[in-house]
Amino acid sequence: MIYEIRNYHFDPEKFADYKTWATEQALPYLDRELDLVGFWATGEDQTEVNGKPLDELGSANITWIIRWPDRESRDAQFEQIMSTPEWTEIFANVPGGLSSYHRMEAKFTESLL
Repeated sequence: MIYEIRNYHFDPEKFADYKTWATEQALPYLDRELDLVGFWATGEDQTEVNGKPLDELGSANITWIIRWPDRESRDAQFEQIMSTPEWTEIFANVPGGLSSYHRMEAKFTESLL
């Protein structure tokens, strides 16, 4: 198993609308089509940072994790799932459009437990 951790720095001014969009439109699709471990939005508590300071974007305000059997499965399936007409229609409603994503990150991890 590998875990894909997706972090998004979404426009803070549109964040409340994003959470509504995610809950009402995106998550039903994503949860049905992916092995979604979880989907989190930053709360009101301040991020704790140790070591070097964050850049001007700060920490990500959206994080979600997908479980995959392996990287080959992910590479074969992710683009297909995210390019369906259904997802295209859902994503067209994201508040502010693609430019509201100030940064998108995906990293691939393996469990050490």
